[in-house]
Amino acid sequence: MKIVIIGGVAGGATAAARLRRLDEHARIIMVERGDYVSFANCGLPYHIGGTIGEKDRLIFETPESFREKLNVEVRIQTEAIAIHTSKKEVILRSSDGSIVIEPYDKLLLAPGARPYPLKILGAERAPVFSLRTIPDMEQIMTYIDTYDPKKATIVGGGFIGLEMVENLVVRGLDVDLVELSDQVLIQMDPEMAGWIHQHLADQGVQLHLSQSIERVGAIHPRMRLLMNDGSNLETDMLVLATGVVPETKLAVGAGLIMGKVGIQVNEFLQTSDPDIYAVGDAIEVWNPLIQAPVLTPLAGPANRQARLAADHMIQGNQNAYEGGIGTSITKVFELAAASVGLNERRLKSAGRPFLSSITHSNSHAGYYPEALPMIIKLLFDPEGRILGAQIVGMDGVDKRIDVLAAMIKMGHSVSDLCQLELAYAPPFGSAKDPVNIAGYVAQNILQRQMEPFSWREANDMNDPNAFFLDVRTIEEQTINPFEKANTLSIPLHELRGRLHELDRSKTYITVCQIGQRGYLACRILIQNGFSAKNLSGGVKTFQYATNKGDSIHPD
Repeated sequence: MKIVIIGGVAGGATAAARLRRLDEHARIIMVERGDYVSFANCGLPYHIGGTIGEKDRLIFETPESFREKLNVEVRIQTEAIAIHTSKKEVILRSSDGSIVIEPYDKLLLAPGARPYPLKILGAERAPVFSLRTIPDMEQIMTYIDTYDPKKATIVGGGFIGLEMVENLVVRGLDVDLVELSDQVLIQMDPEMAGWIHQHLADQGVQLHLSQSIERVGAIHPRMRLLMNDGSNLETDMLVLATGVVPETKLAVGAGLIMGKVGIQVNEFLQTSDPDIYAVGDAIEVWNPLIQAPVLTPLAGPANRQARLAADHMIQGNQNAYEGGIGTSITKVFELAAASVGLNERRLKSAGRPFLSSITHSNSHAGYYPEALPMIIKLLFDPEGRILGAQIVGMDGVDKRIDVLAAMIKMGHSVSDLCQLELAYAPPFGSAKDPVNIAGYVAQNILQRQMEPFSWREANDMNDPNAFFLDVRTIEEQTINPFEKANTLSIPLHELRGRLHELDRSKTYITVCQIGQRGYLACRILIQNGFSAKNLSGGVKTFQYATNKGDSIHPD
């Protein structure tokens, strides 16, 4: 059997290695139009910042090592320009312009994605960079080493954009971040992204949200960026990190069926041509939570898909790919931001009814040193099935999002979170783990022991028959006031003795710092005949969601 693989990074390289392990006698040819195969493109920003000291640490295999260890023929600087499905041939063009026609028995497409095409007038005259490959990385580092820029502007607040922000700050540059949306990390909900905004501002990063660059003006002595609101921004270098689009040109030219957002594949990662499989950033995969195809441009899914596709090409279609739920995490200076499943925007777009909870917990036992705060948001349907989760914190975020991802993947409910038996010792966790606590709060909502009141509802509230009831101490209220009209103040420890001051014909929204005391106050009120709701996530969540943190200065 002869197998040709187009694309030599995550999906292609993984498939080549798996194919060889399954079939010692197959002829395997891997084609890559770039200079490198099997490299860690997720690590590129960290080499720029110096965390990863040697470039070679980013390169797992070379054409030579593929040949020596796996007997795989690798052709770099070679582009697949056409596929003739009727003849089972792929047309290859090398860097010297020569053309080769390569027959195949099976073909794997792993072309990945390309940077989103952002057109900025005048950018061709200026030091403008993107970051997808090792040569891209080397170009950025050479520019920094040669010209010693003092200020950089990043366009795009996704994973690569935020990682570049951090690593350029580490390199000593002042950094502006321009994002067309009103938040970074659009897979997260605004109240969760607000924590990232605050942390970026604390690191000296200037945020320009809901803005875009129209054109580049003068480039000497500094580049002048003309913004969509008419303002100017000066910088020494510009890095475009506005996301990616699937690389589907080759598949379209071959007449393969396209889906709504990428190359269409079946549950066995097989295209409309039974001898052509496809994996990675270029394909659309089934999302079981919304029962619809989506793009999941992440390294983890690409590697798993590649292994399965290799199995199917050698052994036949046996094990279906179950689709993806989009588990992701990124580092933003000291913070980790993670998400899995669906956010509010996706749920509303899909017409799915949902509820949500926000909890604030410590990363491990509070009495053990260096316990750090962690914010968890759960989204779940009215029957309790978990639909999504988001976490922001400085420690322990990774293991909690992985637990929640496993629970979502297996179709579990918030009640199951309450029953999880997770590892506990004071340095590592709590007897009631943050995941358990998130389940408890969500279960309280489902059982109608508490009705949550969202930060959006609080921000927009103008009901004359509803009052906020701040149950924090007077000192807390003075230091960090909750600045909304119709706010009463009764500290929690005084509430039972002052119920006579409240009106049972009114509705009270209990308010505290993170929601815990508000819940207690809510239970007191409800059991004494009052109508009450609790501000979900407390004052902290409200302030970060509405950009009212001390250091945030949104445009």
